[in-house]
Amino acid sequence: MICDLESGVCGEVGEKEFEIIDFNQRKKTVDLYYVTDPICSHCWVLEPVLRRFTEQYGHYFNFHTVMGGLLEKWGDDPVDPANGIFGPADVTGHWREVGEYSRMPIDGTLMIDNPVQSSYPPSRVFKVIQKHYNDGLASEYLRRTREALFLFNQNISEKSVLIDIVNKLELDGKTIVNEAEQRSGQQLLNEDFKLAASLGVRGFPTIIIVNKENKGVKIVGARALENYVSGLEQVLNNEELLPKKQQALSSLLKQEKLLFSKEIEVMYDIDQSKVKAFIEKELSQNEYQVKELLGESYFTTTN
Repeated sequence: MICDLESGVCGEVGEKEFEIIDFNQRKKTVDLYYVTDPICSHCWVLEPVLRRFTEQYGHYFNFHTVMGGLLEKWGDDPVDPANGIFGPADVTGHWREVGEYSRMPIDGTLMIDNPVQSSYPPSRVFKVIQKHYNDGLASEYLRRTREALFLFNQNISEKSVLIDIVNKLELDGKTIVNEAEQRSGQQLLNEDFKLAASLGVRGFPTIIIVNKENKGVKIVGARALENYVSGLEQVLNNEELLPKKQQALSSLLKQEKLLFSKEIEVMYDIDQSKVKAFIEKELSQNEYQVKELLGESYFTTTN
């Protein structure tokens, strides 16, 4: 309640008498291409870091998700002999190892009992949702699809499973999945394959950040946050980046519906041992439930 007699200011006297303020949002001059696939285990691993990166630095770039086509079908030839993947059952051990190492757990037993035959059906559904609705809804579908596969052992190459996932987004699952099965659905997917090829992508996840001069960086694999921030800085000619503040945990959980401990740790820079106390401080008891999968805690909304 202090008012300065000389400046005529009530409050902070340090305020300038006159200054130009630009309230226009920054014009995004950078495109980020995230080339991925619904059954890509390392894309699942990347989710905590990618969420934080887009949350804090998304105002610098236009985000584009591109489907890469990891598995058209199983054949007689080995799919990935370098990693010991000769058939569907070989995937289970690999996925378990990836999940344990990253602490983004993957059950994987589905690939023994009822294996995903192709990643194309869920990819086509993504493209149809992206075409008719928006990137945000398509990204939410992709997250729910990965949860269904990696956590809950649902075969996301099956029509009924895809319809159920889309219905839970409050969309018409049957209509969307039927459209995805048409030639037009594959044409949409082929456009992404062509784009990925033009970007020189051979593995997933790959993130390519390009500026208006068509110069950019390619980051392959699930990397630390610093890699993506550094790449963005380079593309913006070493401009000093100003990250946005992370949204409150209550808003994030309401938005995402399911978060693993690792995702909370990455988003808010907290140690695993402090997650429980952080949750209790940020959320009321009736806002969330705690569950566990393969030794890792995850949190869901109560409604």
